[in-house]
Amino acid sequence: MNKWYQIFQKSTGLSVYVWVMFCILPFYFIFKSSSTYEVVSGIVMIILFFFCYFRSFTSKGWLVYFWTGVQIIISIAMTLLFSYVYFAIFLAFFIGNIQNRAGFFTLYSIHLLSTFITVNYGFVTQKKLLFTQFPFILISLIVVILLPFNTYNRNKQGQLEGQLEDANKRISELVKLEERQRIARDLHDTLGQKLSLIGLKSDLAGKLMRKNLAQAQAEINDVRQTARSALKEVREMVTQMRGTRLEDEVFRVKQIMKAAEINFAVEGSPVLNNTSLLTENVLSMCLKEAITNVVKHSSATLCTLTIESLRSELVLKIKDNGIGIDDQVSCFRGNGLSGMRERIEFMNGSLEIVSNNGTMVIIKVPNVVKLPEEEAGV
Repeated sequence: MNKWYQIFQKSTGLSVYVWVMFCILPFYFIFKSSSTYEVVSGIVMIILFFFCYFRSFTSKGWLVYFWTGVQIIISIAMTLLFSYVYFAIFLAFFIGNIQNRAGFFTLYSIHLLSTFITVNYGFVTQKKLLFTQFPFILISLIVVILLPFNTYNRNKQGQLEGQLEDANKRISELVKLEERQRIARDLHDTLGQKLSLIGLKSDLAGKLMRKNLAQAQAEINDVRQTARSALKEVREMVTQMRGTRLEDEVFRVKQIMKAAEINFAVEGSPVLNNTSLLTENVLSMCLKEAITNVVKHSSATLCTLTIESLRSELVLKIKDNGIGIDDQVSCFRGNGLSGMRERIEFMNGSLEIVSNNGTMVIIKVPNVVKLPEEEAGV
């Protein structure tokens, strides 16, 4: 439950000054009585009401319903004895803060029914103060009907927003974890083999130093060349980690295809203005991997990239007229297909490979539109 002193800080539809007035107003009704006994009993009920109100906000479990029940009884007594109806508004606000659905509807029904019966009984017995307050009592009854639902729904909305925020944080952590795993996988793929090769060649060069100096020198040159190649690949990988737009990757693909003497055509626009950078980066990496396989293994003379930006998903189709997947399946398995599949599945997408007069790689990912304020600086 919320702390009792927070009631003035919440947007209940009533000004804080109205709440303060409702705290002072019962004393005015009590002191209008000529009987000392009634005045004393009224003051006791007011103090007891606010004590119960405080206990309601600070208690848990069945005690919440006990203190609320006492408040309802005091509110009825104040209405019948002093024509003071406005404790019902305090109760209406508090009941709206009850999170248990069954408890909320039970207390709401009891409070609403008791308030209507008490007020109508007062009018039937012709209590003058009730008649003079009729417009305000009518407003109070409307508040008793609407305020609990308003408060209850607002609290539920706050809980849902909190859950959504937690879910977004969790998604952010998962994205970071996946990115770490991707970096680790790329580092392993990029450096693992080359560092092993450097170690083997270094050992071999050390053994050849006394037997065949020329061969040892050749092995050292290979080590130097392998180290430079590894450094270049690491730099390229770091550049990719910064995020690549599909438009930029398509431009590089055109250059690669031109150098490989493969005709390359693009159907659809590679400019995805309303797509998140994360999605574009994944698509760019997958496109790069697919094109690399086309260049190295397909023996194709023509490659077509089709980009379809549908309402619910983005579709990339890389089609070549090469030898087909049946003849190069082992090459695909060893050249990034698993990495492509992992990245796409992380985005809740799918990867499909079709072999028919060549090879067609079909990549589908959900079309998650970015929010301008989230990626304004990208």
